[in-house]
Amino acid sequence: MDLAFSSDELAFRDEVRAFIAENYPAALRGKQDLGEELGREDYLLWHRVLHARGWVAPAWPKEYGGPGWNATQRYIFSEELARADTVPVLPFGINMVGPVIYTFGTDAQKARFLPRILSGEDWWCQGYSEPGAGSDLASLRTRAERDGDHYIVNGQKTWTTLAQHADWGFFLVRTDPAAKPQEGISFLLIDMKSPGITVRPIITLGGEHEVNEVWLENVRVPVENRVYEENRGWTCAKFLLAHERTGIAGVARSKRGLERLKGLAAAEPDSHGQPLIRNPFFRRKLAEVEVDLAALEYTELRTLASEASGRGPGPESSLLKIKGTEIQQRLTELTLEAAGHYAAPYFRTFPEGHNEYPIGPGFAHRAAPTYFNMRKTSIYGGSNEIQRNIIAKMVLGL
Repeated sequence: MDLAFSSDELAFRDEVRAFIAENYPAALRGKQDLGEELGREDYLLWHRVLHARGWVAPAWPKEYGGPGWNATQRYIFSEELARADTVPVLPFGINMVGPVIYTFGTDAQKARFLPRILSGEDWWCQGYSEPGAGSDLASLRTRAERDGDHYIVNGQKTWTTLAQHADWGFFLVRTDPAAKPQEGISFLLIDMKSPGITVRPIITLGGEHEVNEVWLENVRVPVENRVYEENRGWTCAKFLLAHERTGIAGVARSKRGLERLKGLAAAEPDSHGQPLIRNPFFRRKLAEVEVDLAALEYTELRTLASEASGRGPGPESSLLKIKGTEIQQRLTELTLEAAGHYAAPYFRTFPEGHNEYPIGPGFAHRAAPTYFNMRKTSIYGGSNEIQRNIIAKMVLGL
């Protein structure tokens, strides 16, 4: 595998880097620097800039509105976004339901939904997890019963990220309760403004309203909003999860996070007044993360090479998900360690009404909330325990 970029690829990298530097919204950068919670319009601001340039969906085929990039260009693009610390484009429309629709959807569904996903006109959420059916999605209990040209949907979903902003959601529902668990599930696209849908907030340990419960009570969904065949939605679900797990790895973002952490360790003193980077125990932890991250990057590059040859994500997506999320968590743990007692949550609002944080280093006020929030990464997209079972079955034949 040749890891050297060609002259054309280097030129592409320079083009992307210059575009980000010239077009990333200053207001958005200001909110990021202050650690403020971002709202719907904040996320859509950068989404619209990328859409106007034709770069909002790097992996989409050109025929559906993507840029037609190869695997190397997509890799370079993700590296440059991470390098510039941009707000990520939310994955639910672009990376999740969009590929499902252009792979399994009807021509009418493609024409109706894909352009609005690209433009950001429709904000999507994911209705997979339920109380008692998270990593074991096949045990989900939300029911959809056929009533002429509609399904009547009843059930509850949980941990639904940013559903408070969503226009549409893609839901896994049980359409044949008598079938084997994975054979009686369908994939529905549901208008979140439909009568009978209630979204209730779940406030995280960091104090953010990021996730929600979604209740569906006699929600009428047109049959034409079912993607693929009835009772074969598990095919769509597996396809979506394989792509989601590859993206969850977040190698480029973790590389950016590691460089930031190394900079903090060089600047922040330990209990003896010496820079943390000179503490052999902290330095060893940094080195271990850096080695693991380098190994993970090579695995990601092999996955991209496989996709470039026409093969979709395989069991390596599970490996990327496991190691990627573990590294993300270790980075937040080390950041919390670097902040020390200054990361105590009650310091975040002191003094009252001020955005300045005079107690301790500036990065410390987000250390604890970020640490808490990142506990979820080893659970969503299929818990890491489930991923190990997948690897054991598909790679080891156990």
